[in-house]
Amino acid sequence: MKKLVWFRRDFRLTDNPALTAAAGAGEIIPVFIWSPKEEGSWQPGSRSCAWLRQTLEVFEWPLVIRQGAALPVLKELVKESGADGLYFNRCYEPALLKRDQKIIDSLGIEVKTFNASLLVEPWEVETKQGKPYQVFTPFWKSALKHGPFIPKGKAKPTFPKRLPRSEKLDLPDEPLCWEIGEKGAHKQLRHFLKSGLANYDTLRDRPDMDGVSCLSPYLHFGEIGPRQIWAEAKKNLSFIRQLFWREFAHHLIYHFPMIPDHPLRANFAEFPWLEGGKELKAWKEGRTGYPIVDAGMRQLLKEGWMHNRVRLIVASFLTKDLLIPWQEGAKWFWEKLVDADLANNTLGWQWTAGCGADAAPFFRIFNPVTQSKKFDPDGAYIRKFVPELAHLPTKWIHAPWEIGEKISGYPQPIIEHNFARMRALKAFEKVKV
Repeated sequence: MKKLVWFRRDFRLTDNPALTAAAGAGEIIPVFIWSPKEEGSWQPGSRSCAWLRQTLEVFEWPLVIRQGAALPVLKELVKESGADGLYFNRCYEPALLKRDQKIIDSLGIEVKTFNASLLVEPWEVETKQGKPYQVFTPFWKSALKHGPFIPKGKAKPTFPKRLPRSEKLDLPDEPLCWEIGEKGAHKQLRHFLKSGLANYDTLRDRPDMDGVSCLSPYLHFGEIGPRQIWAEAKKNLSFIRQLFWREFAHHLIYHFPMIPDHPLRANFAEFPWLEGGKELKAWKEGRTGYPIVDAGMRQLLKEGWMHNRVRLIVASFLTKDLLIPWQEGAKWFWEKLVDADLANNTLGWQWTAGCGADAAPFFRIFNPVTQSKKFDPDGAYIRKFVPELAHLPTKWIHAPWEIGEKISGYPQPIIEHNFARMRALKAFEKVKV
């Protein structure tokens, strides 16, 4: 018997339920299908595609790579290989759920699906009223009860003597400053366990320090699984709590499939957003005149990643100082992040904009200067990504316009924060309930 194992966002050989089950049922044919159009309006961005390209290159086994709509490709592979079963790990994005159900119903052979990417699946946690959670803390408390979350070992499959033909994909060949693959994921986890986990509570909001795990892209592509991280880091509940924010994001997108494009809080559909224009362009380029905002946006352009505290700061600046729709920020992050994950991206942007589940109140408007002084007190993060300001003494680096003269090559603030704050509060009154 031969089993197709369809790799999607689970590029690992350890703690991979679909792979382990298939390996115990017969010879396996490992398959990857490039079908971005089936992801609807949220097709993978350029940085995700670049990461995927390198993931496929470093994967330990040869993969049968095809491209096109998944169902006809799988039917073709069944015919070519004589496989009598398809095994894959589940995805939870709305477009992919519909696609996968069609495959289950139409493929004509045994199909088995598994959970590899979450600790608790979206339908396994509900309120006492049998409804999905929309507030994190009770979700987290309920989800924790489903533990312990025990990872499994490495699968030891057998392969047919000859695999079906494989196709070459035309994916972006962009250099990334990450060690990509399952080995890179575990190397990063070991680094975090040694250097960051013990001080996570005090350092996780400091972009100038090595205090966060940087595991998000590996989690998105399944080069490491949440059970594996839980097993190593479960004693630090502060860090584990952040892992469950990821769970909460997938819980929400499963139960409220409209939220990647529409606010969860319906009243925000009438919010008086502005178009942005040159202000949006300045934000994207890291040319707003606010050093902490610009540092974050330039880190995004350079590394395809941004520290989580800074993500909150730049998102607040876009949605509240500039009154530009959160969807514009979500689209830009989606295009530029190596860890672009639809559930996490949606939760983060709606939370900051004040229109999502358990969201920060809209009247909570970050002052970018105050945030900068608090979380990058010596300006080290700013100096790293905004070299025009590297020569400034710490006294001026958070608000260089206070010097009273222009800094060569660096813009003046595109908006005055106190004015922007009052404008945002006035706008919020129009949708306040």
